[in-house]
Amino acid sequence: MVKAILVDDEKNSRDALRQLITRYCPQIQIIAEADGYVSARNILEQQRPDVIFLDVQMPDGSGFQLLESLNNIDFEIVFTTAFDQYAIQAIKFSALDYLLKPIDIEELRTTVDKILKVRQMPSINKKVEVLLQSLKFPEKFPNRIVLHTSDTIHVVDANNIIRCESDDYYTRFFFSDQTTLMVSKTLKEVEELLNPHSFVRVHKSHLVNTQYIRGYNRQDGGVLILSDGSRIPVSRRKRESIHELLDGFDIQI
Repeated sequence: MVKAILVDDEKNSRDALRQLITRYCPQIQIIAEADGYVSARNILEQQRPDVIFLDVQMPDGSGFQLLESLNNIDFEIVFTTAFDQYAIQAIKFSALDYLLKPIDIEELRTTVDKILKVRQMPSINKKVEVLLQSLKFPEKFPNRIVLHTSDTIHVVDANNIIRCESDDYYTRFFFSDQTTLMVSKTLKEVEELLNPHSFVRVHKSHLVNTQYIRGYNRQDGGVLILSDGSRIPVSRRKRESIHELLDGFDIQI
């Protein structure tokens, strides 16, 4: 069983989440509940959960402040929050999970499945570090994101990613230093993660960083030429938008 703690200042929210977990996620055992920063801190001094479902905003301190107060984090974290674009973007960059309130059953199941798969992953302290640094100094680390492979957590600069290529439920990243990285995220998930940066989806299997585009060949239906010499096909439905994008780059098409 996966031991969980629920942290939320709203009793109705805790009740709703507890009912969903009890009914749809039998692998999760709720061992404690907290109604705020202070009570959660006290519980964590006594209990060692496998995961905490953590509200972002609470009257006596935020979920982020709770994490910052801990010396070591050896449990998974799932944030539960109403829509907050700034907080959600920081959470995405750190590769931590979140659920939007009101919580959807299928999203909860997907998140729990992910927790079960990553329990043997390395410590998540690095993810939390990236999250807190991103929240504190957004101007200092505007492009830093976290990617994890089967045995390593990688902190990378999005500007160094040339392109991403789908491989079923995985995505391969190609970097400017000629290295590659295979990550267990779909290309759709990666597209959402890199949305604030200069990336564009040009094909169902390809996402490219526009700063590395060096040319466009109309032959074979349209092919982008990138700085590393790779030739990326442009899908039929993406051609018009890509033409408009490249017109602004002063690239011969």
